[in-house]
Amino acid sequence: MPTHNYVPHAPGYVDNDGPKIVTSRFVHEDSHTLERYEATNGYEGLRCALDRTPADVHEEVRDAVVLGRGGAGFPAGVKWGFMPPGKFPYYLVVNGDESEPGTYKDRLLMERDPHQLIEGCLITCYALGLSQCFLYVRGEMPAAQENLAQALNEAYAKGYVGKNIMGTEFSVDITLTWGAGAYIVGEETALIESLEGNRGMPRLKPPFFPAAIGLYGQPTIVNNVETLSNLPWLLVNGSEQYKAFGSEASPGSRMVAVSGHVNRPGVYEIEQGVTTFRDLFYGHNFCRGIRNDNELKMFVPGGGSAPWFFPEQLDLPLEGRTVGAEGSMLGSGAIMVMDETTDAVKAALRLVRFYARESCGKCTPCREGTTWEERILQRILDGEGRPSDIDKLLDIADNISPGPYPVAADPSQGLDAVPFPPKQTTICPLGPSSVAPITSTIRRFRHEYEAKITKRDSIPVMAAPMSSDPVEVG
Repeated sequence: MPTHNYVPHAPGYVDNDGPKIVTSRFVHEDSHTLERYEATNGYEGLRCALDRTPADVHEEVRDAVVLGRGGAGFPAGVKWGFMPPGKFPYYLVVNGDESEPGTYKDRLLMERDPHQLIEGCLITCYALGLSQCFLYVRGEMPAAQENLAQALNEAYAKGYVGKNIMGTEFSVDITLTWGAGAYIVGEETALIESLEGNRGMPRLKPPFFPAAIGLYGQPTIVNNVETLSNLPWLLVNGSEQYKAFGSEASPGSRMVAVSGHVNRPGVYEIEQGVTTFRDLFYGHNFCRGIRNDNELKMFVPGGGSAPWFFPEQLDLPLEGRTVGAEGSMLGSGAIMVMDETTDAVKAALRLVRFYARESCGKCTPCREGTTWEERILQRILDGEGRPSDIDKLLDIADNISPGPYPVAADPSQGLDAVPFPPKQTTICPLGPSSVAPITSTIRRFRHEYEAKITKRDSIPVMAAPMSSDPVEVG
């Protein structure tokens, strides 16, 4: 039975009651080793896959509705089907560049169970007829890089990766690549640019839709670390057992990283579409309430780019469709909780500053807009703000993301939710991500902005009276 205590060798992970589809080995000190992996049913999913046709494996993943865990929540099996037939070679790229503020679940998966990820890569390659996989890991994750490198060496030595895997005709090479620490490379086309040796900057979609034109101009599937880590369990247990967890629209489990003002922050594996935010924040099995018995003020439900939620949204289940309809997204699985002591303007600035510094500069609305958002928020906090600054922030936001921006409902003001996703004038969502904290806090806490503004918009200037006397020159 779980001890409900932190696991000291897996920072941030909390061993709670519930499904253990991707975290079952975290309780073992040596969970990152091949010896432990093989002793706990490791590589059995690959064996099950190799006993079936690739089409059967693809259909199993499609039937299980394995939703992407990286942000968009798009079904992996459907995504795999977008690859055009007969245009070889195909590539698999694994996005391990986890860099959304508040997110650290994929890091734990790579550190604590790298063989599970490798097996997921192999199952994907088999289902799609691929022979080359690229694992891209964020530059600031040295433990993840080292454990993955060691696991790859072990897997090659044991015949799980390489030529004629498990005595079959199936052959795959997996290349481990380390990033350089740019947030923008988490966007799949920027990641592909980085893999090709270029500066990590997003590509236009279309034509550069990765499944059609991706790495080296070839069809490429880009999947998240947690998404692929689900596949070994799925292939051993089948889609029906997988769908026994979660809701009909969002089967299975998912990992969430809860940070901020809760009594027990950490990474939890929860049931999708069943566990509510209230369960997560206040349940004994999870975070056990808000610190110091304070009141909840607001929370970010899906990483720094998600519009904010408030106490009225506590009873929503963690399900992408439901959360999207209510004005936000589950995104990267990072949930940041803020209690009543939080300054809404400071909190907004903290996230806006991140996006301003991480903008690649390719799109003018993002390059210029995020910089001005940061400057205006800073001067408001410095006591130099002007009454027009609030509307100026909203005007800049509208230039980056035109039209009604997704927001949560505010029953006290009779305001309905604006559904996710937002419109954008930029190539990638980084610019619109900077808009989320601004729109969310101004709509809900405009009075906090107004209380900090002490300057007038302008100072009247009067011209000095002109003399009528002639002026001698020379």
